[in-house]
Amino acid sequence: MTTETTHAPRPMRADARRNYERLLVEARTAFTAHGTDASLEDIARRAGVGIGTLYRHFPNRTALMSAVFQGEVDALLARSRELLASPEPCRALVDWLRTIVAHASTYRGLSRALMAAQSDEASAMSRCSLPMREAGSELLARAQGAGAVREDVGIVDLMQLTNAISLAVEQSPDDPGLADRLLMLTLTGLKAPASAGRDCEDTPSDA
Repeated sequence: MTTETTHAPRPMRADARRNYERLLVEARTAFTAHGTDASLEDIARRAGVGIGTLYRHFPNRTALMSAVFQGEVDALLARSRELLASPEPCRALVDWLRTIVAHASTYRGLSRALMAAQSDEASAMSRCSLPMREAGSELLARAQGAGAVREDVGIVDLMQLTNAISLAVEQSPDDPGLADRLLMLTLTGLKAPASAGRDCEDTPSDA
């Protein structure tokens, strides 16, 4: 008979924690200003550490992106929980998709990484994409249960479409109305036939 012992992750030393936090701050700044292709060497330099220290905390660029985006994921998950109480399930779903587009567009290159993570659960970005997919599944199921959204719509396809809209918005920064136009086109394809889906109609652009 063998006994397995599970060890909790060793907590970071204070200096390692400071380095980690500084790297996240500088990475967030760099990704916002220059996109997710920003120089990792420059991020490390601005954080006051060597590139080796960066790689000890974040073994690759994707891991760093995942850590930076985690705060946005937490906000998106909180928003999804709020929207589950909405009396209009389809509008709630569209509102959440709009919020995803707004967040993903913050960092140039993030939407492309999220699209890739949908088919690669081993990716560090799956820490972001999987919880969002689960949250979206609940909102989608409510809209389908209300007869507002077609039953054959799947959350993976819907998330990929939303990320594609984010990518289009990222590439067209001078067109502030693009996200809403593309979301409304998406809504046309999502709606159930006949008279169902009325709570999705005329969704205001500032909802």
